[in-house]
Amino acid sequence: MSKILYEVYKNDIKDSESVMYGKWYARLKSTETMSMAKMAKHISEHGSVFTEDVVEGVMKKFKTCLLEMLLNSRKVKVAGLGTFYLTAECQKGGADKEEDFNVKEHLKALHIRFLPDQTAEDNLSSREFIKKAEFINVKSLLSSGEDDNAGSGGSGSGGGSSDGPSAEG
Repeated sequence: MSKILYEVYKNDIKDSESVMYGKWYARLKSTETMSMAKMAKHISEHGSVFTEDVVEGVMKKFKTCLLEMLLNSRKVKVAGLGTFYLTAECQKGGADKEEDFNVKEHLKALHIRFLPDQTAEDNLSSREFIKKAEFINVKSLLSSGEDDNAGSGGSGSGGGSSDGPSAEG
């Protein structure tokens, strides 16, 4: 089973909503950021007939084509994984009237978004995804085992929800 590392932290942000301030939340931790080359090697080692250089070449071409399609107002759906699409972030305040809206003035950023596949056989929704993982508190890895907060499965092991302040490890 997969193992997702987390740490528990206290929300000390005074500007938080009062129901969130001083409360404890989970923050996911990563052990590494895999490069495309490492991921290609990993894929090629999973019984693939393709060598890592071929896998990496396909991944690079996919990236180039994905960006091309997104910049041409297309969404890209990868069956069993999900859909990539763009969203626009506009400057606060916006334009007072439709005819006053100017992209160069009012558009702040474009963001690449990803919506996980939620079909029955490939459900990657957060509720289903959380059921597939074992959660391990990183504090338990640092201790001598006396303070082991590790658990398996979903919410019973401190996995928490994303309703609290967001943080990424």
